[in-house]
Amino acid sequence: MTAGRRPIAEQVLVITGGSSGIGLKTALEVGRRGGSAVLAARGADALEKAAREVESLGGRALAVPTDVTDWEQVQTLAAQAIATFGRIDTWINGAAVSAYGLIEELSVEEITRTIEIDLIGHVHGIKAALPHLRRRGSGAIIAIASVQGRRAVPLQGPYCAAKYGVVGLMDSLRMELEGERAGIGVTTILPSSVDTPLFDNATSRLGVRPAPIPPIYRPHAVAEAIVHAAEHTVREIVVGGGGKALTVSERLAPALTERLLLAGGQAFKRQRSSRPDTGTGNLWTSGPANGSTTGSYGRAAFSRSLYTRHIEQHPVRKRLLLTAALGASVLAQRRRATR
Repeated sequence: MTAGRRPIAEQVLVITGGSSGIGLKTALEVGRRGGSAVLAARGADALEKAAREVESLGGRALAVPTDVTDWEQVQTLAAQAIATFGRIDTWINGAAVSAYGLIEELSVEEITRTIEIDLIGHVHGIKAALPHLRRRGSGAIIAIASVQGRRAVPLQGPYCAAKYGVVGLMDSLRMELEGERAGIGVTTILPSSVDTPLFDNATSRLGVRPAPIPPIYRPHAVAEAIVHAAEHTVREIVVGGGGKALTVSERLAPALTERLLLAGGQAFKRQRSSRPDTGTGNLWTSGPANGSTTGSYGRAAFSRSLYTRHIEQHPVRKRLLLTAALGASVLAQRRRATR
């Protein structure tokens, strides 16, 4: 346990996107550990159900219906958390949507709304949490970004743009707070593809329901990383060995990585399921799949990420692995240069 960080059982955690998917799974993990979860999402019924589940597991919960694109609503969320539990220890920005299709085909309104929820929602959460965390000189802000915030893919332009923005926003915030020794942790979570209701709720211009790009992981793997970040100071956690391989490949050989993704049209084919499009989406209203942690791809998903658990959550091991990978890359480049 990092000095100054409380165990989850003694924390109050605000979780946006808390009615489904990764946010809900994180809230349930908080409940199992006896913590207090303040849940925010647009769907009131799903939120109340989630709060009851948290309490049934031994935690405390407060449901606050919130649209993260509305600054006043996010301020109210923070105020209600303080009024009910007396403080905020960790703020988790997890609300997210996606719109699938060529950028040319998606409307300006659809693109704008996706970025408002997936990026501006994080801005609102950070701005609402900071005054409370700063007064106490401790706590954490955690962002659920994506490996697509490091390596974009086709058909998800607005989502990728927003996630790139989240990564940059958190990097700037981290440096600002470290520069003044504020005592507030800033962690970016970069999940690989995760089996959540996002794909069932996404707006689609593909003619079919969108699908996650393999390898796919279950929400528990991400929730485990988030809870770890709430208790320990960690800069960034990539969830899933597949996602880590993609980010390393992008760093070392971005052009090659792009060609590999496009080879045989795989980046396009893998994002199209065989399921017909229902014409529904949750850009402007909460989706019908809210209230569930998982989506429709559980059979193909890994329940845990051994890489994340044994490498990403252990800074020394992570540094050793990255040093070895960098050394191997330099050696390979030298060998090619001498041929």
